[in-house]
Amino acid sequence: MKKQCLAIGLCLLACSASAQTDIWRSDSLQEVVVTGTGTQHLLKDAPVQTEVISHRQLQQYAGRSIEDILSGLTASFAFNENDMGSHLQMNGLGNSYILILVDGRRLHGDNGGENDLSLIDPSNIEKIEIVKGASSALYGSDAIAGVINIITKKHKEKGFMFENTSRFGSYGDIRQHNGISLNFGKLSSYTNFQLQHSDGWQNTSEEAPSQTEYHITDSRNKTTNRHTNWQLAEHLTYQLTPQIELYADGSIYWKRIYRPCGHHPGVDIKTYDLQYDNASLSAGGKWYLGGARKEERGTRNEERGTENVITLDIDWKKHAYNYVYTDTTLTDGYVDGRFTNYYPYFPGDKELQSDQRLTNISLKGVFTLPYEQRLSAGFDYRYDWLKAPMRVKGGKATDNTEALYVQDELGLLNPLYITAGLRLTRNEGFGFRLTPKISAMLKLGSLRLRATWSQGYKTPTPKELHYQYIRNMNGVYLYLGNTDLKAQYSNYFGASAEYTIGNLTMTIAPYFNKVNDMITLVTIPTKEAPGDLIIQYDPIRVRQYQNMEDAKTFGVDFTIRYQTKEWTAGGSYSYLDTKAHQYDSENDTMQEVIIDGMAHHKANVYVTWNHDFSRFYHLGVGIYGRMSSKRYYQIDGDGKGYQLWRLSTSHQFGKNYRLEAGIDNIFNYVDRTPHGLHLGTTTPGTTVFASLTIRFNKGKKLSNKYKSNFNSKDNEEN
Repeated sequence: MKKQCLAIGLCLLACSASAQTDIWRSDSLQEVVVTGTGTQHLLKDAPVQTEVISHRQLQQYAGRSIEDILSGLTASFAFNENDMGSHLQMNGLGNSYILILVDGRRLHGDNGGENDLSLIDPSNIEKIEIVKGASSALYGSDAIAGVINIITKKHKEKGFMFENTSRFGSYGDIRQHNGISLNFGKLSSYTNFQLQHSDGWQNTSEEAPSQTEYHITDSRNKTTNRHTNWQLAEHLTYQLTPQIELYADGSIYWKRIYRPCGHHPGVDIKTYDLQYDNASLSAGGKWYLGGARKEERGTRNEERGTENVITLDIDWKKHAYNYVYTDTTLTDGYVDGRFTNYYPYFPGDKELQSDQRLTNISLKGVFTLPYEQRLSAGFDYRYDWLKAPMRVKGGKATDNTEALYVQDELGLLNPLYITAGLRLTRNEGFGFRLTPKISAMLKLGSLRLRATWSQGYKTPTPKELHYQYIRNMNGVYLYLGNTDLKAQYSNYFGASAEYTIGNLTMTIAPYFNKVNDMITLVTIPTKEAPGDLIIQYDPIRVRQYQNMEDAKTFGVDFTIRYQTKEWTAGGSYSYLDTKAHQYDSENDTMQEVIIDGMAHHKANVYVTWNHDFSRFYHLGVGIYGRMSSKRYYQIDGDGKGYQLWRLSTSHQFGKNYRLEAGIDNIFNYVDRTPHGLHLGTTTPGTTVFASLTIRFNKGKKLSNKYKSNFNSKDNEEN
């Protein structure tokens, strides 16, 4: 596997590369992007390295989830999904260092340090923008590794529009999407419903010997448990004047994970399911100080976006995690506010594990200045509230953060463009911190050279500071927060070169990211745990959040694409290495360790063919391959390398009917590693899928007068 990935990487290296590629549209470099600077730029002229997964690419690939899409279409990502969510890695750093945005606003769905990405409806994604490297100067905490901005579809049809997508696949996989759009004059509404279900699967019935007392070969534990989730969301916009647009939206989300009951004590006996209850409310608006948005094509305003605008966003989001008991269970609990051991729970009882709530207020202005400058400035306020009666001492924890930031984009030095930003952050527990960023782009004909230096900053979360919980795995494992944690900060250096000649586009993007005081779980001597917890739980292993001395990730990403009218072929390759130093208190030594989940080599390849047989019927066929070498972990062994191949077809009938069908994991690769150690991929083997989309629209396009100022033309539906 390593040789195969190296061969692909050397092939791509021989051709050179850049991370600034949309691999599907002939006019891809005319794509408008916003994530890198928070302002609009043509992709080819964006001063900050940005990768785009376009709407057409999403349709052709037909991914079942955001995890499937990201891992299948770019080599920089890796996932390790489990009941707690999707453990995402980007260029060596995990979930807590990757900021995920939906339409520029923070996704809130963390549990156990892992995001629940099923909050995102894959059928409602217009495109995805990815910015790698520290972006704390613009986006604040959680942006040390980079930013993923999920941009949803915008519906501008006047009158009434209804769409339905139903997808079915192996192992009872069901994906349902319904959307209703209403546009009447100044008021528009879009209602979105999604349902996801899987029966789950079991790749092995053998339990990991290191985690059990006996050699168990008939476990009922599944690799992926049966689960169901649904979400209902509403988005309203009102065009108060041609210059002012207001919006309000909200959502509710529910997820249940059904865990099998077994017969081996401490291993696969599960007496409770997991349930998640989410909700969100948001409101805000945009005020265009220079008048209504200009829509003229071919002008500089189209490239740079609307000038002189003030935006306000107010968000409240809730993520609650519960046990729902399926059998009578004696466990720790609270009665009349007092802690008690062996409190009984009965089938149907629900016990709150954690309730996380986020309030975020963001005020931002973008202004045109003399001498080809554009200034962005803003204020952010964030309040985190955590309630966890069984997992936080005192039951609750809070955190406050405020920040001021400024960014200047200077185009006077054409063909050299410079973007510089600075953020001042104040956290109630960790004081003040400045985080700068500077990026430069040099345009030399068909060659684009980019370079970035930026600092990242991240304070410990309330969980990392205060959380404590247990896991039963052939004995009790105790996990502890740490109030002595330091804030993390990083230095990121990145560069990229992009060259286009005819139908061929080639890119290369090396990077280096050093994270100081990186927070990770460390196994500590049992004697160092609080005495009352040792007496209460008698753990066989204690793990605690601690700061590493330092951590480094470095590597290079390669991309190549060749495109004609009907054919597209290419791929991407990512080389990664990590190093970190961690103090071993038991042996009083400093040891060098890797960052969990690191794989040296990952690659993606693809070939697609699209043809219009008539004005009524369009066919698309794509073959995709993704590969990974071994993934390394500090404990419990490493994840096996793999390669997975996929065939996808799309059939467009007119404007309103679309059929997608395909086969995933064509060569039926399955990781049979004992349960608990399948750390490479959890695929069940060969699966098939098919989906049908039906769209009905009664009305005409909205006039320019009332087109949403929130939506750039690149997001309009085809």
